[in-house]
Amino acid sequence: MGVFESMNLEDQEAKEFTEVAEEQVVELPEETPEQRAEHVHTEQLMEEDIKIPKDRVAVLIGSGGVTKALLEKKTECKIQVNSDDGLVEMSSHDALKLFDCKDIVLAIGRGFNPKIALKLLIEENSLDIIRLRDLVGGNQKQLERIRSRVIGREGKVRREIERLTDCDIAVYGKTVSILGDSLKVSICHRAVEMLLTGAMHKTVYTFLEKEEQKERLAKDQVKLSELQAKKEDDN
Repeated sequence: MGVFESMNLEDQEAKEFTEVAEEQVVELPEETPEQRAEHVHTEQLMEEDIKIPKDRVAVLIGSGGVTKALLEKKTECKIQVNSDDGLVEMSSHDALKLFDCKDIVLAIGRGFNPKIALKLLIEENSLDIIRLRDLVGGNQKQLERIRSRVIGREGKVRREIERLTDCDIAVYGKTVSILGDSLKVSICHRAVEMLLTGAMHKTVYTFLEKEEQKERLAKDQVKLSELQAKKEDDN
């Protein structure tokens, strides 16, 4: 079952989210006029549906339906969940909100805690799903082997990649999913792919450290350019 070892852990996950559900889970910056203009509200009700694993339904709904209610509030979408088969139906008059809602539900279905999945409401963030079946087919033994390469002993490898990329990773079933800033998700995807295709962990960490250094240098260069521009304006 990937990161989640049992239904008891999934129930605990839903409980923990429920306890903070009334808090502002994701602090969203106020939308600019340009961003608000992208939201096209129509008279026509748009609908999407997606199936999630049945053992993730409890996490999506939450105790007494509080998690689902919060997702509906945050995305301004109507969500209906069929607990028998995991079918989730969503509807909205706003296409962008509906797209966000579908991505959040998909993220929860692929193993993310709802608090993490809600980060997809931030415009710069995205979800990336690597399907392990594409690498090993239906070979269950191979699947377990490459999945364990990403998780590591007691989750150590996964946590280290998350730290170096500032992304969240969920290893669930036959997928590895990555959530975070779109540019960093791309780097994280490359690192995970390296592990899945046999690269040594040290090689992957070195790659990520170099990427992190490049990012710091790029930020420093931007700051330097801004300081130089300000100095020229002052003169």
